[in-house]
Amino acid sequence: MKNIWKKLPKPFFALAPMEAVTDIVFRQTIKKAARPDLFFTEFVNASSFCNPKGVKSTRDRLKFIKNEKPIIVQIWGNKPEQFEQMSKSLAKMGFSGIDINMGCPDKSVVKNGSGSGLIRTPELACELIRSAKRSELPISVKTRLGVMKVDEWHDWIKLLLEQDIVNLTVHLRTRKEMTKVPAHHELIPEIIKLRDEIAPQTLITINGDIRDRQHGEELAKKYNIDGIMIGRGIFSNPFAFEKRNKIHSQKNLIKLLKTQLKLHDKYGKNSPRKYDPLKRYFKIYIRDFPGASEARDKLMHTKNTEEAREIIGKL
Repeated sequence: MKNIWKKLPKPFFALAPMEAVTDIVFRQTIKKAARPDLFFTEFVNASSFCNPKGVKSTRDRLKFIKNEKPIIVQIWGNKPEQFEQMSKSLAKMGFSGIDINMGCPDKSVVKNGSGSGLIRTPELACELIRSAKRSELPISVKTRLGVMKVDEWHDWIKLLLEQDIVNLTVHLRTRKEMTKVPAHHELIPEIIKLRDEIAPQTLITINGDIRDRQHGEELAKKYNIDGIMIGRGIFSNPFAFEKRNKIHSQKNLIKLLKTQLKLHDKYGKNSPRKYDPLKRYFKIYIRDFPGASEARDKLMHTKNTEEAREIIGKL
């Protein structure tokens, strides 16, 4: 097993896997702005992948190109046999590793017994890890502190560390907390201490309320963290992974949006991409200048990239 995690710098920076966000187009856009050390795909459902009819829905989620490596595919589900089948196939597709989603707080996912729902079924969670390991790819896990209470974290994190995974990413909130409260950075020392006692070989990555590389480096230095994962922060600053913090002009933000529009068209030539999902990104680029709100409203009413370019061209 080739473990790419061992070759990452310390601390390393990763763009968080985000549903309907971190597809090939957005990853390539962020790579153009300021590349992280590690990319993750969107969440990919094991049941869909293993279903002859559902597999089509996973194709776009699994697209990547060589310049994105190392890239980790994040999978979710609750059937060990599907995890084994899917993981072996993903290994043949050239992914650098597999990350298991044990933190998604979405109600439909949790009700299905997947995502953060696995915190309530620890034996199944361990079985899913064992099944994914049969791919011979490095296996990592992304999770939350618990379901309802913060003090659930110790037993749950301890269990995961005992599974000999290469990396554990902890979103420092419970499922119930969603993103409604500040991330519990105060727990980082205890998590690191537990890791050192149980599985010193397992890397610890922290996620939650991390603004940019500079903020992440401060936390890494203070708490001796291996990795930093930025999720929602990218919506406030698409240049979050820059090594030097800069203030980017309206012109630079619009230029990056044009890049994303171009990539949307490029990767939609052979496999048409829906346009409406692209609209969720406009708030990243069109902001903080007179008339930004009006411009965003106009963009939200566009039907294709050509119409969007026409509006952007007048800014």
